[in-house]
Amino acid sequence: MYTDTGETTHDASARESAAIVAIGPLLLLGALLWHPPLPGRLPDSNAVADAAAADTTRWGLSHLALAIASAMIVLAFVAVRGHLRDRGDRSLSAVGLGFVVMGSTLYAVLPGMEFSVLAAHNTGADLAATQDALESWFVPVLIGGSLLFAIGTTLFAVAVVRSASLGRTEGLVIAGSLVLFGLSRLVPIGVVQFYVQPAAALLALLPIAAEVAARAARSARVAAA
Repeated sequence: MYTDTGETTHDASARESAAIVAIGPLLLLGALLWHPPLPGRLPDSNAVADAAAADTTRWGLSHLALAIASAMIVLAFVAVRGHLRDRGDRSLSAVGLGFVVMGSTLYAVLPGMEFSVLAAHNTGADLAATQDALESWFVPVLIGGSLLFAIGTTLFAVAVVRSASLGRTEGLVIAGSLVLFGLSRLVPIGVVQFYVQPAAALLALLPIAAEVAARAARSARVAAA
């Protein structure tokens, strides 16, 4: 039985943090796999028009799921920041978190923009022309948000290596995956956006979630002893 309420609360908080870190990339994977596939170079107005027209429900719900996943990724990095702070990181992950939040906020704007093709479909407008009209806004938001996010994930990668919270090899794999996660958003190719990005997110965040959960379990055993 626990004898310290503070320890009990801390352990529960650590388990919740581990769950959040794990859920974020899983939601991102699910949302991107649910999104209708868009092969080749992006943006592709004709491919977007065809995909949206083929299944408007899937198009709308997958983009809503993607916005939610972007918010969960932010929460995951907040939890990772707390873990790295406990391991001695003072500023890198704090600064990185600011970039991640800004980049993720802009990234969440993109699904909102792509709801416009649903309105065009329902009103009988030209879907491809609607998407073309949005491109001058869509591309700068995508590039700007992706660049901010990549800076943030790179700072987190350095913090992971410096904090030595994991073994050196595992730490380097996580750091490399964090960098790849950020950079993948800058590559305007469908396979990178929809498959490489979530794979990198999983490789980066799931081991950290496991480490946070393991620390909570060790702390619980010590408190119970």
